Amino acid sequence: MRAEDYSYLYELEESFWWFDGMREITAVLLDPLCPPAREGKMILDAGCGTGGNLSWLERYAGSGRVIGVDLVDDALRFCRERKHELLARASVTDLPFTDAVFDLVTSFDVLGQLPAEAADERAIREMYRVLKPGGICFVRVSAYEWMYSGHDSALGTRRRYSLAALSEKMARVGFRLRRATYANSLLLPAAALRRLALKPLGLADSGSDVKPLPRGLSWLNWLLVRALKSEARLLRRPHTRLSAGLSVICMAEK
Repeated sequence: MRAEDYSYLYELEESFWWFDGMREITAVLLDPLCPPAREGKMILDAGCGTGGNLSWLERYAGSGRVIGVDLVDDALRFCRERKHELLARASVTDLPFTDAVFDLVTSFDVLGQLPAEAADERAIREMYRVLKPGGICFVRVSAYEWMYSGHDSALGTRRRYSLAALSEKMARVGFRLRRATYANSLLLPAAALRRLALKPLGLADSGSDVKPLPRGLSWLNWLLVRALKSEARLLRRPHTRLSAGLSVICMAEK
């Protein structure tokens, strides 16, 4: 990612439709497995970016702590601007913590960015290692290799996933899958049209999608948030599993 992309991320992470709506989906999926707590819990956001989720994750920590890890100095600098100090500069493939210290580990759209071959599997093993027995791991990644676009190129995305592929990787290291689903399903047709149908015309998208909406289209933010929150209401049902979507989410227990 370019420095400009981190700046946009920092600016938009609190209110942009994607982050707002996906936090709602995360909450309805994660709350039953890791209820918001009063007692102290240790939470790790593995690949915390500019820190937009660190404050939000405090709902699960209670009187405990939320720690962020990222390898990029620009990202950690923005975390500090958000007043987060419990940070470590490290790779998610080599977490600087002893075994079995966290109650919850989250990874939001990080595994697909890791450059080395099989680095995603090393990161999953590290998340398993630092979790306490019975701890929960929440992983979200981008779906479908055929959806690779200019957005992915701008962000340095190396891989996209199917639900089966991510589930298998997590089970292989010892995780017990508790829930797995696609997400951001309602917007998949529009995104597929934009990213695929326009390519033969030479009109394919370019650059990151995480940027302010064009002037005059700010009303779209509300509409897109409502679409994701409608999906969150569907996923509130414990056994609902969406069969397609722009994101893959797996929750697993050590």
